Amino acid sequence: MTKTYLIPAMAALALLGACATATPYQPATNSDRGYSDQQIENNRWMITFSGNSLTDRQTVETYLLYRAAELTSQQGFDHFRMVRRATDADSRFVPVGSTYSHFSPYYRYYGAHGRLLGYPSYWDRYGYYDPFWDGPSEYREVTRFEASAEILMGKGEKPDDPAYFSAEEVLMNLAGQIQLPKP
Repeated sequence: MTKTYLIPAMAALALLGACATATPYQPATNSDRGYSDQQIENNRWMITFSGNSLTDRQTVETYLLYRAAELTSQQGFDHFRMVRRATDADSRFVPVGSTYSHFSPYYRYYGAHGRLLGYPSYWDRYGYYDPFWDGPSEYREVTRFEASAEILMGKGEKPDDPAYFSAEEVLMNLAGQIQLPKP
């Protein structure tokens, strides 16, 4: 009986650990966290990097710049220009401090015949959250950042304009700040 609870508990713990870190530099997956790019023309691309609520704005923008340089090199170009660039913040408030749980010893269960033996009531207020009587004691603001840029790639020497970046130099200078996913 203990083994049946151990496996789901370990899986939940692993999932919780994975969610408790900032988004690493990685391609976007089903969770929509990471980088994605789309080719618009032969030398023009749209790049996006989306972080979770633990990834700060500076990291999201650094990863976007690094991806632009990496993509420029992969496509055989030497430099790129940021044609358009934006960073969006998605903020929301989430409840914290609630202790109500379906695993509470005071939670009512269905009987063998499918009849409801009880439901969370005001008696559960003593240590457990009752959604009908009170709400969470506090709320916390969480913010997710998403940066996007349209880049124009070029070959040869980089023009003397601050809007242009040398792909090789960006890769070399930002490599120490890039956090790759753990294997």
